[in-house]
Amino acid sequence: MLDALDRQILQALQTDGRKSNADLARALGVAPSTMLERIRRLEERGVLKSYRAVLDPAALGLTIQAFVSVSLDRHDTAYIERFESGVQAIEEVVAAYHLTGRLDYMLHVSARDLPHLGEIIKSRIASIGGVGKVETFLVLSEIKPAGGWPLEAAANGPSPVLPSRGA
Repeated sequence: MLDALDRQILQALQTDGRKSNADLARALGVAPSTMLERIRRLEERGVLKSYRAVLDPAALGLTIQAFVSVSLDRHDTAYIERFESGVQAIEEVVAAYHLTGRLDYMLHVSARDLPHLGEIIKSRIASIGGVGKVETFLVLSEIKPAGGWPLEAAANGPSPVLPSRGA
């Protein structure tokens, strides 16, 4: 479980992952040795997984962002493993999610332009064995970028189970 200091540390790092331990310690009012130990523990527990730079895809020439939904023809283990392995090998797929419901997967694809996106979908995603239906959704604008996790919501633990109406 995370205590209040852990959540403060994580929130500060989600906002600015380049802050030094000394700066974090000063900002949160703890000794640098305490900060170092807390961060080390968060890393060991797998709560703090990595430190990354956030890049601007448009500045890199990747002007098209799209979400590509995929439904598989079959859902046996071999087909699922083949698809997931194939997706992991496609550099332009920057995130992939296995879903419940009528869609099996949602892929976030980043491309230079529409012809590049079409090539990725036709030649690389749809060609993976077992792919049945593919549907593409172009991103018009980003309303809320992927960012930090809701630490206060996590601190409160799981929601209580409500009794069913029949109970």
